[in-house]
This record gives sequence, C-alpha cells and structure tokens, in this order.
Amino acid sequence: MPIYEYRCPQGHVFELLQPMGDPQPTVCEVCGEGPVERVLYPVAVHFKGSGFYSTDYGRGGRKKDSGSSEDGAGSADGDGGGGGAEKKKEKKEAAEA
Repeated sequence: MPIYEYRCPQGHVFELLQPMGDPQPTVCEVCGEGPVERVLYPVAVHFKGSGFYSTDYGRGGRKKDSGSSEDGAGSADGDGGGGGAEKKKEKKEAAEA
C-alpha cells in the first residue's frame, strides 16, 4: 500500500497509508478543514545506457563536445570541441593570405 501526502487549505500536511482504490479523504486529519489536495512530488529519472549522450548528465571535469557532432570527425587539435565555426573561419583566412 502506498503512502499519500495531503495538504489542507490551512497549510497542514499529513500522510495517509491507504490502498490505491480507496477514495481520497475530504477533510484534514489535523484541523478538520476541507477539501484536501494530494501533494505530488517530481521523480528523478536518469536515462543510462549506450543510446544516450554522455553530456546529458554532466560531470564537473568534462567540457561539452558541441563541435564534434557537426563536423563529423571532431576537432583536430583535441581541445574537446567548441568554437568549430571560428576555427573554420581562421583556416579560411589563413588559406587566403
């Protein structure tokens, strides 16, 4: 049986152990005011496996590799990506000079 958390209009919060099929309570267990509403909390979901990007759940020491997916081959100097358009512009200017 799950534990549900409810909040009354006066701000009291209480927990209730009840089966899923039972109806929601109508009044607060603390003060008797109603109607009460069920409190929902977001659930932390982490997708792990080979089908997900490693940059989705960052690690403090790694840089984001934003340029390698656009170029296909990644950056040639091994700086971890980023600034791909600026490097192409620099190469183009150097070739023209």
